Amino acid sequence: MSEQTLVPEAELSDAGPLAEAPLSGARLRDARLPDIAALRRRELADFLRSRRERIAPEDVGLPPASRRRTPGLRREEVATLAGVGVTWYTWLEQGRDINASPQVLEAVARTLLLDPHERDHLFRLADAPDGAGKANCTPLPPTARLLLDKLDPFPACVRNARYDILAYNQSFDLLMGPLGELPFEERNSLWRMFTVQSCRAATLDWEEGTRRMVAEYRAAMAEHVAEPAWKCLVDRLTKASPEFAELWERHEIASPENLTKRFLHPEVGLLKLNYTHLWLGQRLGTRMTTYSPADDQTADRLRELHRRNQPPST
Repeated sequence: MSEQTLVPEAELSDAGPLAEAPLSGARLRDARLPDIAALRRRELADFLRSRRERIAPEDVGLPPASRRRTPGLRREEVATLAGVGVTWYTWLEQGRDINASPQVLEAVARTLLLDPHERDHLFRLADAPDGAGKANCTPLPPTARLLLDKLDPFPACVRNARYDILAYNQSFDLLMGPLGELPFEERNSLWRMFTVQSCRAATLDWEEGTRRMVAEYRAAMAEHVAEPAWKCLVDRLTKASPEFAELWERHEIASPENLTKRFLHPEVGLLKLNYTHLWLGQRLGTRMTTYSPADDQTADRLRELHRRNQPPST
């Protein structure tokens, strides 16, 4: 941001013709527009480069690379997969003053495997209208959706490293929901554990569980410290939950582990569940978490919960 020099009122009479026409608010905003546009283009260039460099060729169906001087995909690979010109995409990453249509940005977002937060950030940096919105951004393979459904009556979900819930089956919704009508920014396990009373009451080991979740989030955030979505969630949680703020200040870190959780469901009672992480994209932090019964009684109760919530047969 450029500095402005304040001229003392006593000096205005000697300041010459320029002093007679100070910049109004509208004119000042117009004068700054080129600087704002250039800054936005630089941010867009850095963001695209960082997203490209985190993706391995095999993540997008390309043969594994044996020797590469830089990490991730090459620019020409992104351009080819997105169906845009190599020169045009190179200019976009160089921060040149070019316009990108929503259709082209959508193709780039799919190629770079952007999640809904990242996709929204891309469109805002490009200053482009987003007609599709977050709801259509589903960077999950169809096999993941199929597997989630097949796991019923056992709960399962797909989350990224930020704990955004990207997909889930009916049993997970019955355990930790309802999720279907929530806006995307609230469909986050960390947010729900600290701000939704029903989730807190149902989790019997809430203190230990949330402590681990915050430690895992902090460890994962080390690779995303400059990304707005990560910082925004921390800010929102800090304001909404004193417990989160206290845990965040501890600076504890942890890596995901396969452990056991206990839930008290209002319909079927105590559930003891072993949760297991299945990585869909290690570098992207996307994983499927399955909750299998730790004992026969839990298995029976999960089946009963599932049965009670099936639509009546016609």
